[in-house]
Amino acid sequence: MKSQISFLLAVGCYVLLSCNNNGKPIGYESDTHGRGKATIFIEESFKPLFDTSIYTFESQFPNADIIQVYKSEGQIIADFFDKKVKTICVSREFTPDEIKRLKQQQVEVRTDKVAQDGVALIVHPENQDTTITVDELKRILKGEKSTWTTSKSPINVVFDQENSANFNFLMNLVKQKQLPINVFAVKSNSEVINYVKKHKSALGVIGLNWISDQDDFNTLDFVNGIKVMSVSNGEGFFKPYAGFIYTKEYPLARPIYMINKAKRSGLHTGFVLFMIGEKGQLIVQKSALVPANAPIRLIQMTTE
Repeated sequence: MKSQISFLLAVGCYVLLSCNNNGKPIGYESDTHGRGKATIFIEESFKPLFDTSIYTFESQFPNADIIQVYKSEGQIIADFFDKKVKTICVSREFTPDEIKRLKQQQVEVRTDKVAQDGVALIVHPENQDTTITVDELKRILKGEKSTWTTSKSPINVVFDQENSANFNFLMNLVKQKQLPINVFAVKSNSEVINYVKKHKSALGVIGLNWISDQDDFNTLDFVNGIKVMSVSNGEGFFKPYAGFIYTKEYPLARPIYMINKAKRSGLHTGFVLFMIGEKGQLIVQKSALVPANAPIRLIQMTTE
């Protein structure tokens, strides 16, 4: 009997000593850089990169649960200011007006560049127009050029969704609020790719990340049945390869940012640190994008 009482007392003391003032076990009252649960809203253009990154992070930290939600960039930023999410991934930093609004709310945010990405232009394999200048692209988006040069077929421009990073890139490129009727949205980058595969006169606008990682079987499936256009800003035509994005020769490049207002000691911040750290940057590099913090080695090849 005495032994049973001693055992129960020991168990009771252990439970009391292992709990905080709220009755929760010590160590579980808050998340850490490698433990807990965090929801992150991510621009859909960057889905392949972050699917891989989150899988790797959770493999390294089994007690971490990252819930990724893919949305359009415009909706993500709106949700951030509506206090629906603490950490987001988009293609731009906050504007001065947005920063002023945050200061008025006494909200501290930290912005980290994760990678340099690009907008890729894709066409059907039978389309003989495989190069395009930035000026030509602007004319198409303004409705000034409506047919392909070679086939004279009407050009239909398709992008993922309104207020996405791809859509915002187009709007900023032409500096106008509306696009012509032959420029329209579907619902995702994958739908853009499938549309181009089925329509010979289509010009698809997608995030490079969807077709950049040639070691990924899903990417290979996407690339099969499309051609990626070479783009020029006046001096030579370049495909959206990481080397040309790094040297700024590919003109349709853009950054990837993570913006975080969560506590510095929590899981949200832990994942951001992972993405800008060595392992995250290696994933960026493997995805054939340009890492923000890792050195790039350029190799010049010549033929005789």
